[in-house]
Amino acid sequence: MEMKKRISLELRNRSPAEVAELVVDNCRSADGEVEGLTDEFTELEFLSMVNVGLSSLAKLPSLPKLRKLELSDNNLSGSLETLSEKCPNLTYLNLSGNKIKELSNVEALQNLKSLQSLDLFNCEITSLEDYRESVFELLPQVTYLDGFDQEDNEAPDSEADDEDEDGEDGAGPTGDYDEEDDEEEDEDGSEGGEVGLSFQVNQGDQEDDEDEEDYGEEEEEEDQAGVQGQKRKRDVDDEGEDDDDDEDD
Repeated sequence: MEMKKRISLELRNRSPAEVAELVVDNCRSADGEVEGLTDEFTELEFLSMVNVGLSSLAKLPSLPKLRKLELSDNNLSGSLETLSEKCPNLTYLNLSGNKIKELSNVEALQNLKSLQSLDLFNCEITSLEDYRESVFELLPQVTYLDGFDQEDNEAPDSEADDEDEDGEDGAGPTGDYDEEDDEEEDEDGSEGGEVGLSFQVNQGDQEDDEDEEDYGEEEEEEDQAGVQGQKRKRDVDDEGEDDDDDEDD
């Protein structure tokens, strides 16, 4: 697919000024030049044109907000001075897999004052003696070359990855802390439940004992009342017999 048509499809009914990221990898530029990209992409911050057959950047439009540019696996050997003119705020530039052979080819990048990461992997320039030292000396603003700084510390993948890692690091302890709290709460709740159940059982036993005691007292009172009633009956009977004896006399 031609680059111009691919860019038109990537717009997806948006105006160029609404596009912040644009990826047109593996399409074709008819004459090795940038096609279909205009000055109207004023908000573009990320542009990827990997393996599109570029041999020149002369027709690259002005992209003042562009910060990341992927140009790997093309046929670029020069015309890099265009980048400092059209994309002055670049912080990340990937030129790996191009035909950059000499330090003079990258000297034009000195004017990219914000450039922090430069990738020249799989370019012939990397076979030069003291290649890394020479590039860092030529471009002092660059922190990472081919993914590593001067002390061989690996560069972060991207700003987005850094934010994700920070978020995970921040969320991890909090999540663990919450989980422990939940476990403690569960244990407390279980203990509380067991205590509550024991209390209810004991309370129930006490109530049963009290009911039995009350029932025993009622039976005892009834027995006493029965005994008293029988005694009164015997007394009355005895009095009746005494009266009969008196009358006989």
